[in-house]
Amino acid sequence: MTPDPRRESRYAASIRLSVAPMMDWTDSHCRVFHRLLAPHARLYTEMVHANAVIHGDRAKLLAADPVEHPVALQLGGSEPPLLAQAARIGAEHGFDEINLNVGCPSDRVQAGRFGACLMREPALVADSVAAMIAAVDVPVTVKCRLGVDDDHEYGRFLAFIDTVADAGCRMFVVHARNAWLKGLSPKENREVPPLRYDWAYALKRERPELAVIVNGGIADEGEATAHLGHVDGAMLGRAAYHDPWLLHRLDVAWYGGELSTRADVLRSMRPYVEAQLARGAQLKHISRHLLGLFHGERGGRAFRQVLSEGAHRPGAGWALVEEALSHTGGADRAAA
Repeated sequence: MTPDPRRESRYAASIRLSVAPMMDWTDSHCRVFHRLLAPHARLYTEMVHANAVIHGDRAKLLAADPVEHPVALQLGGSEPPLLAQAARIGAEHGFDEINLNVGCPSDRVQAGRFGACLMREPALVADSVAAMIAAVDVPVTVKCRLGVDDDHEYGRFLAFIDTVADAGCRMFVVHARNAWLKGLSPKENREVPPLRYDWAYALKRERPELAVIVNGGIADEGEATAHLGHVDGAMLGRAAYHDPWLLHRLDVAWYGGELSTRADVLRSMRPYVEAQLARGAQLKHISRHLLGLFHGERGGRAFRQVLSEGAHRPGAGWALVEEALSHTGGADRAAA
């Protein structure tokens, strides 16, 4: 495949702003919406296990619309040959990056010996990364935690990074807190372990040749922007999902352009929504990602209610979205 310089340039610039991979949330419908909000951001799929990529329904698991680029495929797994094969399949499907999950703390992930528990197996992660790099021509990156359970030594974290970097990984997305493998739910693991952004900052200072993206607990524009003084980029998770307008504000602030209106962005989804409905998709699977668009705005509750209550009904279409929009009051005002 001949490299596309424009696509590579967009990918490089997107390092500053990205949306985290989130299970059950960042599907293709969600990513198309986020792309309209943030034309320059880097988007990530939900985590997909290597075995699922190899043996499962690729049309569903690797679904992506052309507008999503730059978009990365996040893989889970711990067997280098299988990860290499899955990475190759992902690259063949057009993903701009293959990211290895070394941060998820769920029981299911631990049982499969992947995710955050791999923080204690740096040599295996390095072998996996090396195999994936050898299999694809796109960047291979790692998303990790600071450590697991009572790992509180920065030196141990740095040694993990160095081992994986020596295998060829040049970019690390650091969820700046530990993962507790016992006693905390995945939700609690996103909230209870204390954030240590200073470790990510120190990593960038001490290993300037690596790209370091900080993730975890970033709630607003000010916090996200402050991180850019220390690392290469900020990755937003639930804040971007529950208040997607934050993505638009950051994209304009960091890359230039003019603020649109929520109504204009929403209506720009119409061709995609109608095309999906024509293919047999149900509105509820798309509209669930739109519910936060008027977060904190007048009429936002009614907007969510109309979509939530009506999208599951047979025949629900774009008219329901317009009905929801009519309740916002400020639908046609310039965004603040």
